[in-house]
Amino acid sequence: MTNSLHIPDLGLGTFRLTGHQVVDSVRNALELGYRAIDTAQIYGNEAEIGQALADSGVARSQLFLTTKIWTEHLGGDRLLPSLRESLAKLRTDHVDLTLIHWPSPNGQVPLTETLDALMQVRELGLTRAIGISNFPVALQQQAIDAVGAHEIATNQIELHPRLQNPQVVAHARQHGIRITSYMTLGYGQTLNEPLIQAIAQAHGATPAQVALAWAMARGFAVVPSSTQRANLASNLAARALHLSAQELAQIDAMDRGQRLVDPEGLAPQWD
Repeated sequence: MTNSLHIPDLGLGTFRLTGHQVVDSVRNALELGYRAIDTAQIYGNEAEIGQALADSGVARSQLFLTTKIWTEHLGGDRLLPSLRESLAKLRTDHVDLTLIHWPSPNGQVPLTETLDALMQVRELGLTRAIGISNFPVALQQQAIDAVGAHEIATNQIELHPRLQNPQVVAHARQHGIRITSYMTLGYGQTLNEPLIQAIAQAHGATPAQVALAWAMARGFAVVPSSTQRANLASNLAARALHLSAQELAQIDAMDRGQRLVDPEGLAPQWD
């Protein structure tokens, strides 16, 4: 089954990182032991990431690279050439995971057309797996109906203690689709939560580690970003932090439906 592809529990996110900033972030992350890198066409940093990867000396076989197709490239005639351009920038002949970054605004490009194109690039060996991002339940079901849940490796969504998206998560789990959490630290707002801080203090950990450990304990992959080497190392160490069932339940109870990413003209009808 395609969605049995192992997505690393923790990778490096690169949203809003460009130029030397993203080169340094990727370089530091790889030196610290990160092997999963998450980017997107719209981030405008694939070339710099490619440079950092090439300079690192880390074998391609050890890396897990994700990119996302921008809405302008969702058409059947545009997706393949856009991915080839991404691969050239990343200096690789394939990525491990290719996602639809956002659903086509107002359904301008039929989802079946985009998914067919993604299946084609996978058959060509340009990506090992395909998936979706920012898909609510209705569109997630449409994707399942189109190609089968076994073809969808993940749905990458905004998910943090204040926004836990229970409907999307439950639907994905029902169909064996893994959730990837982005914005797991809630633009840093999560770090100021008294409960998160108290749990961190009890474990001698950082609030960021607590939020990331909670997400991973709930089965989500996470892709936090940072420009600071110390924070990159600290985030990576969250894999070793084990929270109690009570602590996990306390964080579960923090859900307020507080969405931070809701771009006008791009966001679908949320659940």
